[in-house]
Amino acid sequence: MLVLTRKVGERVLIGDDIVVTILDARGDGIRIGIDAPRGVRIQRDEVIRAITEANQQATESAATTDDPESLIKKSLGLS
Repeated sequence: MLVLTRKVGERVLIGDDIVVTILDARGDGIRIGIDAPRGVRIQRDEVIRAITEANQQATESAATTDDPESLIKKSLGLS
C-alpha cells in the first residue's frame, strides 16, 4: 500500500487516466474527487460489503423456504 500526505487541491495520478484530487479536509475526514474513464467502476467498500451481506442473507433465507412448486401451490390455496 502506498501512503501519501496530500494537501487540499493536490492530486494523485493512477496510471494514465485516473486522477484523485483532494477537495476538502475537515476534522477527521476528507473529500476526494475521482476522475476516471466511464468503464472504471468506483465503489465505496462499505456499500459493497452491505450488498454482499444482504445477498448472502437472502440466499440463506431462500434456501430454508419451501421449494418453488410448494410456494405456488400455497399461494393458490392448493396445499
